[in-house]
Amino acid sequence: MLFPTVQFALFFPIVFLGSWLLMQHPTRWRWFMLAASYFFYGMWDWRFIGLLGGVTIVNQGAAVLMMRARTVGRRRAYLTAALILDLGALAFFKYYGFLITSVSSTLDRIGIRVDLPLLDIILPVGISFFTFQAISYLVDVYRHRLPVAPWLDVGVYLAFFPQLVAGPIVRGTEFLPQLRTPRDPRRLDTSRAFYLIAIGLAKKVVIADFLATQVVDQVFAAPAFHGGFEILIAMYAYSIQIYADFSAYSDIAIGVSLLLGFQLPENFDAPYTATSIRDFWRRWHMSLSRWLRDYLYVPLGGSRGGSLFTYRNLMLTMLLGGLWHGAAWRFVVWGGLHGLGLTGERFVADRRTALGRPAPRDTRGRRVVRRILTFHLVTVAWLFFRADSVGTALSMLGRVVTSFSFHTTLVTPAVLIAITVALVVQYVPRPTVGRALVLFSRMGPVVQGAVLAFALVVIDALGPEGVAAFIYFQF
Repeated sequence: MLFPTVQFALFFPIVFLGSWLLMQHPTRWRWFMLAASYFFYGMWDWRFIGLLGGVTIVNQGAAVLMMRARTVGRRRAYLTAALILDLGALAFFKYYGFLITSVSSTLDRIGIRVDLPLLDIILPVGISFFTFQAISYLVDVYRHRLPVAPWLDVGVYLAFFPQLVAGPIVRGTEFLPQLRTPRDPRRLDTSRAFYLIAIGLAKKVVIADFLATQVVDQVFAAPAFHGGFEILIAMYAYSIQIYADFSAYSDIAIGVSLLLGFQLPENFDAPYTATSIRDFWRRWHMSLSRWLRDYLYVPLGGSRGGSLFTYRNLMLTMLLGGLWHGAAWRFVVWGGLHGLGLTGERFVADRRTALGRPAPRDTRGRRVVRRILTFHLVTVAWLFFRADSVGTALSMLGRVVTSFSFHTTLVTPAVLIAITVALVVQYVPRPTVGRALVLFSRMGPVVQGAVLAFALVVIDALGPEGVAAFIYFQF
């Protein structure tokens, strides 16, 4: 079920009313929200409801056993067993075909012919997100950062429908305490909720879907038929599309959650204003960045053990982060490029420190250069993320250099305006956005409704026909 659809427009008011009518009855509310979330998930494919339930049972069961365990060894054994099941399920659904084809092709190269079974496996939507949430809950319980929650609470936490299929990746420490806190419908931040939902719809329909239909999909479907200029603009357009698409889902998810009385963490902070790859990951998909840091980078050793170990841990984290996005070598390359960027920046900083040189002055001109450079490095990495193979991505880069021509039928003024506006908006200062939100919140309900209705009409008029699935649904 997609957010900007008639189905969701019918589904959410029922859930909204039911949620607040049952709010004074905590147990009934939990069962109602659990049922609504499973219905939401089952609308995609009801057969995978059992997978979501299984992940919940395995991880909550392991958490309960860890709580009752009398020795550290037993606690670690329960944790290890649950992690193997979590990652095993993720590997089977997401990486089985990738592993089989990779092994087969490798054996073929050395002259060994083996017919390995290749199954036609459907990737369950959102499996990466709710699996990572389950792992974070389990590890936090193991580390004594979170008490074992009641079974029903954990079920609601892992299945909470606004962010179930594409994030943000919400931790138990962020969500579970809110289940124990009374929520008052009179204190809802409806202004911010409606603002986020409207902004999310605009990003998705007016920017992301427009750029996809006008230039991105056509160029990436047949790059050999397009010149270097169209490929270059398609690369810029995809950088904007994936940001607008993914941040739109997060905005809508946060807004919908606010209407239900829950605060979800922010997931994006103007990532294309970043002045370095490190700064980019502080702004892009922030819930994943923090997850990778706390549950992968730090357990690998983090920055302990010297510079070489730090570089290794950064690279491993980003390679695995790339593989988390998809079962293909192009995602590994995408993660590796970001890993190289992070290790390169860390190496330069370490060398400067070793030589006793001060950091360069942070001037406006230097920030502009670093922002332009970072954006283009990120854009080149996105090329491997979007292309159908590493070879196609390299071929497209080659055509930008060797077949550059300004002849185009796809790059229209509207496409260039959409790219430019999406970039410029990220430089709007937060206080300005805050003032606009305060102004909106001070309007009466009738005026707010009229503004929102007008915004929806404009969004519908400017966007292409139909609504495409969110990009991160496939991860």
